Amino acid sequence: MVAQVITSGLLMGFIYALVAVGLTLTWGVLDIINFAHGEYLMLSMYTAFWLYSLLHLDPLISLPIAAFTLYIIGYLTYKLVVKKVINAPALVALLATFGLSLFFRNTAQFLFSPNSRFINESIVVDKKIELGTIIIGMPKLVASIGSIIMVFVIYYFIEKTRTGKAIKATAQDKATAQLMGINTEKIYALTFGISGAAAGIAGAFMSTFYSIYPESGLMYGLLAFVIVALGGFGNIMGALYGGLIIGLTEALGGYFLGTQFKYAIVFLIYLIVIQFKPKGLFGW
Repeated sequence: MVAQVITSGLLMGFIYALVAVGLTLTWGVLDIINFAHGEYLMLSMYTAFWLYSLLHLDPLISLPIAAFTLYIIGYLTYKLVVKKVINAPALVALLATFGLSLFFRNTAQFLFSPNSRFINESIVVDKKIELGTIIIGMPKLVASIGSIIMVFVIYYFIEKTRTGKAIKATAQDKATAQLMGINTEKIYALTFGISGAAAGIAGAFMSTFYSIYPESGLMYGLLAFVIVALGGFGNIMGALYGGLIIGLTEALGGYFLGTQFKYAIVFLIYLIVIQFKPKGLFGW
């Protein structure tokens, strides 16, 4: 039974990591907390659901559409909201994205109702793999494998490409990056777009096994903040390790102490870590 719990925790941990990667990029590059990040996940899940309901597209097939849609939403978030407050005090930017999260959530409730929706037919729904006493559902397995791949794709993009290095340079020193000819305005918009796309991919994967409703991204957004703080702002591999830590903590805490305590244990670990490692386990 414990092996089953650990397996489930690891699978969710990889998905959490992909959600957190988008947040760690915007937080590390722009030094802005995007409170609407969880709502990106929710919007992606609705995108996958409506493409499935109206056009009969499987979420795994419509995943690129969800990713592109959320890339555009992330890009517009910067252009229409964040750009206006980027030089304002940190609290102003925080409140702006918090207001955006409320707007997304309440708009979804107005348009789609607060009722939960599900994708009952998919390529992976109701399929599973049995490894002895361990049962692995195909939806979570596919989502976790896809999340791992995307985390490393984003990591390679940031570390090895010219644009990725421009993003890192902007994060380290905006003024110097501008002197070197880097268009930091485009970098900021691109970073928000990538953040949205990462959440979009994660949301499309999660729509195959998680209920879809206006607040479906709320807890995942909070967990992403914890993961980023644990792994270090702007640290993609830190987000991966942080996601695994939180996934295992949530699963084991729920198993040994009860599901009502699993998130309490997650936030307790976060509080303990920042007392001794304010910059996260892997720094930034």
